[in-house]
Amino acid sequence: MPPTAPATETKSRSTAEAQRSKIVSRAVRVFAHAGYHATPVAQVAAAAGVSPAYVFRLFPGKLALFVSAVEHCYERVRVGLIASADGTDASTPEEILAAMSDAYVDLIRDRDLIMLQVHAQSACDVPEIRAAVQRGLAELVTAVTDASGADSASVQRFVAYGQLCHLIVQADLASIDETWARTLSDGIQHPDDAPTPSRPGPTRD
Repeated sequence: MPPTAPATETKSRSTAEAQRSKIVSRAVRVFAHAGYHATPVAQVAAAAGVSPAYVFRLFPGKLALFVSAVEHCYERVRVGLIASADGTDASTPEEILAAMSDAYVDLIRDRDLIMLQVHAQSACDVPEIRAAVQRGLAELVTAVTDASGADSASVQRFVAYGQLCHLIVQADLASIDETWARTLSDGIQHPDDAPTPSRPGPTRD
């Protein structure tokens, strides 16, 4: 049998993992406001109640911290959507995707989730961030496809619906009573105003 780690070492590792999780959670909130380039590590450290030096003990640098925050964001979305699929009585792919859409609207009540995704996409000129976004999307699309049993076209519409929700919320289109804004937000209500918004139904060829 492999030697058992000393109790002090195990406790130290557990504490570091807990602190790492806390720092990543705070990093999502902080990076969501100013993005990767404009956010100093000291600001994340302050939000987490630790020193910048301690952050650098757990993360090689700001880039690694931002990537971890992006991964955490996509993981929260993936877990939330899968939980909604597992918890619904729906049986058809369209109904399961509808339940996932409701779950996503609930998720993005946390504006930090939207903003961090937007900032990550805008920083995709950085290879490591681009790779993190690609991984997040790959895992999300795979999970949604497997859980719903939907075809690729339906999953594409589901993802497109999510991006449109981002646009409507971030640009506050629901407050604009003009034709162009109504065209974009037709059938989709602001998540703060409607716990169960309308969803685009399956298209027919």
